[in-house]
Amino acid sequence: MVLYDELVHASVHEGMRHGRAEHRSVPHNDTEAFDTRLRQWRKAGGRGRPWMAVESVYSMDGDSPNLADLIAVAERHDATLVIDEAHATGVTGPDGRGLAAAFEGRDNLITLHTCGKALGTSGGLVLAPKVVRDFLVNRARPFIFATAPSPLIAAVTRVALQISRTRPERRERLAGLVAYADRELRTRCGLASSGSHILPVIVGADRKAVALAGSLQRRGFDVRAIRPPTVPEGTARLRIALSANLTEHVIAELFDALAEDLRHLS
Repeated sequence: MVLYDELVHASVHEGMRHGRAEHRSVPHNDTEAFDTRLRQWRKAGGRGRPWMAVESVYSMDGDSPNLADLIAVAERHDATLVIDEAHATGVTGPDGRGLAAAFEGRDNLITLHTCGKALGTSGGLVLAPKVVRDFLVNRARPFIFATAPSPLIAAVTRVALQISRTRPERRERLAGLVAYADRELRTRCGLASSGSHILPVIVGADRKAVALAGSLQRRGFDVRAIRPPTVPEGTARLRIALSANLTEHVIAELFDALAEDLRHLS
């Protein structure tokens, strides 16, 4: 059985759809719900090893679960925890290894890292116990029958990983910009921040989100509107993604423009 956070990425839903296991959602970032559902499943006769699927940084909300508590739940119930680190890879953790880096080496933990986004190439990495790696190499049809990455992509990804290890100042700069954006979003727009480099501005109505995004784009800011079915009905939003290439001045200008547009549309 697979238990998954209700806001987990669409790719996880596709994996579950193609699998044979029963799967059920739990409320977002609710560790106790994972524990309760697993107890109920065992009590009802559930057998075998259950799986839990979460993200370390959620792509549309920018928030994070308590990974230490989830690890504890997994250990209590003999479960495997799968963590999608796509938005943490290269950004957080020692050497940019993500938020789950402190738990590396456990036999009940699988982490997935994209080679896109921070690493700037394509493809992905699966970090798992040897038995899981061997199984994927020999039995995972999407891997076996996919076109192999080119040697160029492999070489550039190796360099990107090396840069992530040897140039921590890039992550430190981004962390500084995240802290600045957190303060300025509250001060200039009166909005709470996610605390990460992904800043959602939830406006509710689809048309309002599209109008806001269009206005900001005309001012030169590459901000996109996110609408259902990507996010739940009634939670259309702007998704602001910070990078180390920005400056505090640009962030301040963006939030001033956003505050003005929000006043006009209110």
